[in-house]
Amino acid sequence: MPQVANIAVSILFDGLAYAMFLFITSVGLSVTMGLMGFVNLAHGAFAMAGGYVVVTLTRTYGVGFVPSLVIAAVVVGAVSVVFERVLYRRLYKSTDLEQVLLTIGLAFMAIATATYLYGPIPKSVPLPEWLQGDVNLGFRYFPSYRAFLIVLGAVLIAVLWYAFERTNIGAKIRAAVDNRRMAESVGINVDRLFTLTFAVGSGLAALGGGLAIQLLGLSPSFAVLYLVLFLIVVAVGGLGSLKGTLLAALVLGIFDTGGKYLLADAGGFFVYAVTVVVLLIKPAGFYGRE
Repeated sequence: MPQVANIAVSILFDGLAYAMFLFITSVGLSVTMGLMGFVNLAHGAFAMAGGYVVVTLTRTYGVGFVPSLVIAAVVVGAVSVVFERVLYRRLYKSTDLEQVLLTIGLAFMAIATATYLYGPIPKSVPLPEWLQGDVNLGFRYFPSYRAFLIVLGAVLIAVLWYAFERTNIGAKIRAAVDNRRMAESVGINVDRLFTLTFAVGSGLAALGGGLAIQLLGLSPSFAVLYLVLFLIVVAVGGLGSLKGTLLAALVLGIFDTGGKYLLADAGGFFVYAVTVVVLLIKPAGFYGRE
C-alpha cells in the first residue's frame, strides 16, 4: 500500500475508533441537556467513576474486562439516579450559573475522592488476549482494541437508534426534547423521563470511561480533562440529537486524529478550529433547534 494511502487509512481507522469513544461518552449528555436544559458539568465525573469501577473489578476481583464494562455502566447508572433525585432535581428551574456551580463542584469532589482512593498515578487494566495485538482485515493489520471500539460503537448506535426512533419511550423523549411544555400537557411525565435518560446517559458515560483506560489513560483529572471535548461534541451536534452527536463525534474524531498524525505540535487546534467553523455557520449545531 502506498505511503499516502497507508496514512489515510490509519487516520480514518484511528479517527473512527476515537469517534466511537466520543459518541458513547457524549450522547447521554446531549439528550439530557436537550431534554431538561440542565448544564451537567459532572458528566466527566461519571465517566471517570466508570473507569475506576473497571479498574477495581479487573485488578482487585479478577473480573474480565468486558463484564467489568457492563457492571460499571449499570452501577454508575444506578448511582446517578440518587444524585439526580437528591441534588439535580432541586436545581431544574434555577439559573445556569447555579447549575454550573453545583455540577463543577461535584466534579472536583469526585477528583479529590478518586485521588484519595486510587492516587494520582494513571491506571491501566489487563485486557483479554483477543483484545491484544492486531487483527487482520485482509489488506492490513489494525490494533484489535480499536477494532473492538468501532464494532461496539456501531452496535450501540444501532441499539440507541432503535430505542430512540422505534419505541414508545423514544417517542416520548423526542417529544419532550422538541417541546417540553407540550409533552407535559399530553400527560408525559418529563421529570421521570429525565431520571431514566440521566441514568442511561451516565451509564454510557461510565462505559466510555472504562473504554478510555486503554485509549487515553485514566487518572483523577479525567473528570475535567476531557469534559470540554464532550461539551464540544454536544454543541457541534446539537442538543438532544442522536444523529447530530454521531456526526459531530465522527467529524471531530477524524479531524483531531488527522491533525495529530500530520501536525502533532498543533495539539487540539483542529478540534477547536472545526468547532468554531461549524458554530459560526450553524450556531445550534448540525441538528440543533435554531
